[in-house]
This record gives sequence, structure tokens and C-alpha cells, in this order.
Amino acid sequence: MKYPFVWALLLLPGLVYGQAPRPPRQLASGILTTIPIAPAEEEMFSGPRPLVEIPTNIAALDKIKPNFAPLNETLNEQAKNAILRRTIWNLEFAFKPLRMITIDEPQPNGKMQRKLIWYMVYRVKNNGQHWKPLPQQDQYGHTTFKVEKVDDTKIRFFPHFVLQAVDLDKQYLDRVIPAAMEPIKAREFPRQEIELHDSVTISTKNVELSDARTDKSLWGVVCWEDVDPRIDYFALFIQGLTNAYRFEDPPGGYKKGEPPGSGRVLTHKTLQLNFWRPGDTIDETEDEIRYGVRIEADPKEQKKIFDLYGLPERLDSLWIYR
Repeated sequence: MKYPFVWALLLLPGLVYGQAPRPPRQLASGILTTIPIAPAEEEMFSGPRPLVEIPTNIAALDKIKPNFAPLNETLNEQAKNAILRRTIWNLEFAFKPLRMITIDEPQPNGKMQRKLIWYMVYRVKNNGQHWKPLPQQDQYGHTTFKVEKVDDTKIRFFPHFVLQAVDLDKQYLDRVIPAAMEPIKAREFPRQEIELHDSVTISTKNVELSDARTDKSLWGVVCWEDVDPRIDYFALFIQGLTNAYRFEDPPGGYKKGEPPGSGRVLTHKTLQLNFWRPGDTIDETEDEIRYGVRIEADPKEQKKIFDLYGLPERLDSLWIYR
């Protein structure tokens, strides 16, 4: 053989033209929409507010008078104006366009049924820098709090997705549809080794801390079936991206002897994504789905559209409590 080294090079795995390892598939610009986190300092505390459980369960608490301490240091007075503080964390949410896919879904009778599935592929990412209240004392002994940025690698995403048809007053919870997972993965991530989770399996994984060099995001897909084809305007509500919440104790909501927190009304910080589709009921296609709020030249028609979403102005996404 005249040039043995040439043949040796050609036989080495991965060196022949066309057989090199395939690089990871990069998403085109604009395909992935990222929603920035929006922490606020007031989410780190509740109050000043009364702790209704204490005076309800301790008889004649207001009649106890201190002999040597100031009145405002008694349990009764402190229970009237308590401030409850907590660390808040936030996960970054990014999503691909909402799409449709037709699959053969197994039925309880053992037969297969052709079903149109609405779905959205998304990514959750832990960028760290979560907000923790840090106490500090001034020269007079008064305690104040400032924001301390902390990293947490133990965060989990327990998703709760609701698709709401704002023009039809209908709501749809997401469905775990095993038969849809492989077709969706093959379509969205062809030839890529990406673990795609449903709404159950993603909650079993820690969303580990990502940095500039290492992306440890989790990918998930949310699915809906039997969505009314008459929908023109709809919103997607997502909970689980943050632990921020608000609560109220309605008058008389808590009764003596009940567990703490009974009767309390909680609302959770929720991401609202707005969509519309100018399609019809005969031929549903994903190309008709638009992210954002429809814009009309007529101010009256525009106000009607804003009112459907409960908006004062155009907001394609926003954080609310519900």
C-alpha cells in the first residue's frame, strides 16, 4: 500500500466526511420566548396584620397587663401587628410557540381514537439570586431588613397550567398524554438527546442552578385535548414558577380550636400569557395561533378585547395573583 497512513486516517471513526458527531440543534432566533422573572420586595413579607389564631384561642388575652415590660411587647399587642417574612425564589420560564398535533390515543375500550392535541413545549431555568430577608440592627438597636441574594439548588417545579377561553368562559386543565410524548419530542427536538418531561415527571426533578457556562434547565411539555374549536381569545395561566403568595383572613373565617390557617384565603403569583387565533371551527391549524393581544384600529373594539383579558392596555404577558 503506497500511502498507508491515508487509509488509517479514513478508517478512524468520525473523521470521514459526513460522519462527524452532529452538533446540538440550536433554536432559531425568535423561536423561544423568555419571560423575565419579576421579584418584588413586598413579596418577602406579609403584614403588619393580626394573627387571628392567637386571640381566638387564648381567653382574656387583652386583659393581661405587664408589670415590667412595655405594653407593645405583650403577646396580645404583637399578635395585632405581626410581620411574617420569607425567602422567595423564582424560575425563569421560556416557551416555544403553542402548536397542535394529531395522534392516535388509546381509549378505555382498547381501541385507538384520532385526537387533536394542543401543546406547548417550555423550559424552566434556575438562575439563582433568590431573595432572602436579612435582619440587621442599627446603632439604636432597631432591626431592619435588607435583601440578600442566595442560590438554591433544591427548587422543584410543580406546574399548574390552565388554558382559559376568555371569550367562551371555559377552562381546560392540562392532561398527561403518554401517547403524545414521543411524536412531540420527535417533532420539536429531532435527533437531539433531550429529556422532555410531562407535568408529573418534571415535578420529580430538582431545577438545578445554571450559570454562564452550564445550562441545567429542564424541558417540559403541557398538553390539552378536546379544546373548543370556537375559541378566538384565550389566556394561559401558569403557577409553580415562584413561591410568592398573598393571603387574607376573612372576618369569622377562623374558628376556635381549628388548625392554624383554617379559613385563610391564599392567592398565588401566576404568570398569564395571552393568545388569540383568527381561525374557524372547520379547519384548526396551529399557524393561526398568535402570541399576544389582538390589536384593533377601532378604540371601542380594542377596549372590548382588553376587557376580555381583564387588561387596561396591551400586555402580552403579566404576573397576577389568583
